[in-house]
Amino acid sequence: MSQKTERPVLSGQRIKTRKRDEREKYDPTGFRDAVIAGLEKTEGDLDEISKFLHSAGNKLDYRRYGEVLFDILIAGGLLVPGGSISQDGEKPSTNYCIFQAPEDMESMRNHEQVFVNLMRRYKYLEKMFEEEMKKVLVFIKGFTPIERVKLARMTALWLSNGSVPPSVLLVLNNEHLIKDGIALDFLVELFVTFKQEKGIQSLIQTLKKGGLESKLMDFFPPNKRTEENFKQVFLDKELTEIIKLHKAQASQEAKRELQQTLIDDIHDEKPHSEISANIKELAQKSNIPDNEIIIIIWSTIMSLGEWNKKEELVTEQAVRHLKGYCPLFQAFATTDRAETALILKVQEFCYENMNFMKAFQKIILLFYKTEILSEEVILRWYKENNSVKGKMHFLEQMKKFVEWLQNAEEESESEDEQKNGE
Repeated sequence: MSQKTERPVLSGQRIKTRKRDEREKYDPTGFRDAVIAGLEKTEGDLDEISKFLHSAGNKLDYRRYGEVLFDILIAGGLLVPGGSISQDGEKPSTNYCIFQAPEDMESMRNHEQVFVNLMRRYKYLEKMFEEEMKKVLVFIKGFTPIERVKLARMTALWLSNGSVPPSVLLVLNNEHLIKDGIALDFLVELFVTFKQEKGIQSLIQTLKKGGLESKLMDFFPPNKRTEENFKQVFLDKELTEIIKLHKAQASQEAKRELQQTLIDDIHDEKPHSEISANIKELAQKSNIPDNEIIIIIWSTIMSLGEWNKKEELVTEQAVRHLKGYCPLFQAFATTDRAETALILKVQEFCYENMNFMKAFQKIILLFYKTEILSEEVILRWYKENNSVKGKMHFLEQMKKFVEWLQNAEEESESEDEQKNGE
């Protein structure tokens, strides 16, 4: 076999690259100039602007300069850190943008269509627009008050049509935007616009989708983070549903804290009297009613059990497990409302956990014997207050016990009548 000889290499020779292999220099200013020149020719006609943007995408590199394009369409020029417009070049900005548009909603909706049509034509711009909005929202302190109003209204439209996800609003949770009330004012304007356009329930769903429903108080300046201030701000703008949402979230947080305290206290083997005192203190502070506390206690205690999969064994196991916690239930089953909530919760639990279907009667009997559930509440449950979940099964299970209660009640009434007659 003949050996392949190496070809000689010329040293010091500069290999010339082909032009198409050279990486094009990043030139956002040049891109801006080309876009502004095209916008100026439209003389502000939004249909013409849409036509220009559609055709320009074939010549201008939207994939590389997408965020620059959105800078121009929103602010009129190339945004630099802090929210000001770069003044480089002969024509650094245009008036054909959102910040220079009238702030009435009809004008806002017309501008919305420019963005919708653009992203419909160039789908890859959707992700760039999300990143653009995260940047622009951080810059709002550098915008004028009226520019912030226009941006808030447009953002409401973009959120409602799905152009940007509601999670972008989380970037407003920024100290320098919060302390002067800028973030809060922006959100309130956005909420009002969204409610007018799509309705309050759609707004609530959007806030939940973006994970904002539990963070609303965080957007208030630190010296104004009070329930009274929160209520007043949203009452003034007729956003009472936001207040209800906030209260519901605060209640959920309080319930989670109460449940965790209960779990920790049980694991620390604290006496029932101390556990009850801790729960009562938390419940009073957060205004959690007794009928909700008793359900939290039930759910927590049942979550601590490791249940046998055999139906015939789980009943005895459940009764034995619950017997150790009867003092806790006694401390909070102090009203008819709490007792009713407990018996309904036991019914639903046994229905939803099929192994417990035969355990219901034994659990209720335990709670009756330990004076957690009263005879009156059990009879009322049997006659009218029961849940539809497994209703006939559990009524049949309780039939003999209820008959015994009714007979005992009749005998007691008969004895009272005899005493009164003597």
